[in-house]
Amino acid sequence: MKFDSPLFDKVRVKPDKDRRPKTGGPACQWAGCKEKATHRAPKGRENDKDYWRFFLDHVRQYNQSYNFFKGMNDAAVMAYQKDAITGHRPTWKMGTGKRNARPDFHGLGGGADPFSLFGDGMRTEQKQQTERRQIRNAERKALGALGLDVGATPHQVKMRFKELVKRHHPDTNGGDRSSEDRLVEVIKSYNYLKSVGFG
Repeated sequence: MKFDSPLFDKVRVKPDKDRRPKTGGPACQWAGCKEKATHRAPKGRENDKDYWRFFLDHVRQYNQSYNFFKGMNDAAVMAYQKDAITGHRPTWKMGTGKRNARPDFHGLGGGADPFSLFGDGMRTEQKQQTERRQIRNAERKALGALGLDVGATPHQVKMRFKELVKRHHPDTNGGDRSSEDRLVEVIKSYNYLKSVGFG
């Protein structure tokens, strides 16, 4: 390895930068102490986000005398300890609780659920989707032969079948056999649709 290489100069740590730990910082908040504050100590139960800044010896003294439950009666201490088991979250017995409770959407504003995304509108939409059955290609083809679209009801299928049979039957069109193939197709399509629940 060449130490005078231009690449090696880019990798080296510059000696002019001071790498020693800095000694500045907040001063200890213990009365009469001038040392640097290296540790934090909680200010109390009500001030859970605020901390005292102490020197190591002073934080040890503070922690020995600190009482989280100071000012609480025995019943409140027991209730706190019981809630601490579940992380101070609401609980209920198995099989009970808020299964059927409606969600609270008051945080969304005045309209609560303006687009019916979460309440009854969503349930109605899901119910409609489950009630619609899947249309197969053979059913589409049979409906197309009758001249109907996919959303046709069984009553519409039956009425359209009767209309087409009257139009293409040889007895009604004067014995013309040119539409006989169309009549066979209409009858096959109707029989298929009838077998799958359309007729």
